Amino acid sequence: MGNPYHGEVALVLNGERVVMRLTLGALAELEATLGEDTLVALVERFESGSFSSRDVMALIVAGLRGGGWRGRAEDLLSAEIEGGPMAAARAAAELLARAFAVPG
Repeated sequence: MGNPYHGEVALVLNGERVVMRLTLGALAELEATLGEDTLVALVERFESGSFSSRDVMALIVAGLRGGGWRGRAEDLLSAEIEGGPMAAARAAAELLARAFAVPG
């Protein structure tokens, strides 16, 4: 588990535990990647359950980069995420929630 006070979420990627977080730079990259002017629409998609796999992938990439990962989005296409797509979606949703909420 990542540090919720830093907005961190842990993910096991290719057998290695990595920590994700949405820094300001990662959030800006996420907006550009998804073509959104604000993140409100993305938050609303996750809250309503109408998010896409593209949304999940973009959030995971942004979170990994915010956590210091130096890979490329293409590297995740063949990566093994422990728990599969559902675990990735849960981690992405938690990452987004932690970026905008105080723990507790």
